[in-house]
Amino acid sequence: MSEVEAAALCLPPRPLRNGGDLRLPPGTCDCHFHVFAPGAPLTNPRSYTPRMETLSGWLALADSFGIARGVLVQPSVYGLDNTVLLDALAYAPDRLRGIVVIPPGTPVSEIARLDDLGVRGVRINLRNKGGVGIDALAELAPRIRTFGWHVQFQVGPDAIGAVARLCDQYEIDGVIDHLAFVTLDAPETALEDLQRGLDSGRVFTKISAPYRLKDNSSNDGYRSVVQKLAQDHAHRLIWGSDWPHTELFDAMPEDDDLVALSLAAVPAQSHDLVFTQTAKHLYWSH
Repeated sequence: MSEVEAAALCLPPRPLRNGGDLRLPPGTCDCHFHVFAPGAPLTNPRSYTPRMETLSGWLALADSFGIARGVLVQPSVYGLDNTVLLDALAYAPDRLRGIVVIPPGTPVSEIARLDDLGVRGVRINLRNKGGVGIDALAELAPRIRTFGWHVQFQVGPDAIGAVARLCDQYEIDGVIDHLAFVTLDAPETALEDLQRGLDSGRVFTKISAPYRLKDNSSNDGYRSVVQKLAQDHAHRLIWGSDWPHTELFDAMPEDDDLVALSLAAVPAQSHDLVFTQTAKHLYWSH
């Protein structure tokens, strides 16, 4: 079987069930979602084949749960071609921001153009085919820092320390996807690594995609990690839906259940900070 054939087709997201009773805090920002477009070329090889879930699907999700703003993240299957993301930003420029994937040699003039379009950071992805690696930061970090951008890292738990060191070295903020995919069969070790990263002063993490955490079948591990992190690091946590939940092939969660889980995991007194205010700082500071 070729690598292209092995890139399995993802499951589609489930139809929305929420009748309006389950609402996120006012001003909530969804800091992590993807959109796709029929006809847009996919990279080969790639880690998965997405369903063609478009911006209209996310807008329906946002309206259902009261999500005010969103951050589009460049998916690995589009590589360095950010066209689909930029088209979506143009459709709702006041409501959306973007995280792109660009090569190390990207000129400052192009970064300025992307900034005008609503881009606020670059993605480093060490987990999927089609991503850009950490070595790119040597050229990219000084250029994007001028625009107040940050670096979004899709890395595993073993890279948390390296992320903190890189952010300190380049004097730039970093956002780690999905709680760094922590392994919940050793929760204390995972927590210590995350806490040290967040203590660095430049690192944030997304409390998104509980289904991507190893040994989290009951969601108890996710809930416990988020609650403990929120005790001292609520100002370093942001939320994302991870819609349309790519790379799921056997079972698809209900968005209602995911939203309810995140709301329950974050202490009520930290809801505004985690769901709204920190995202404003990262994505709408200019």
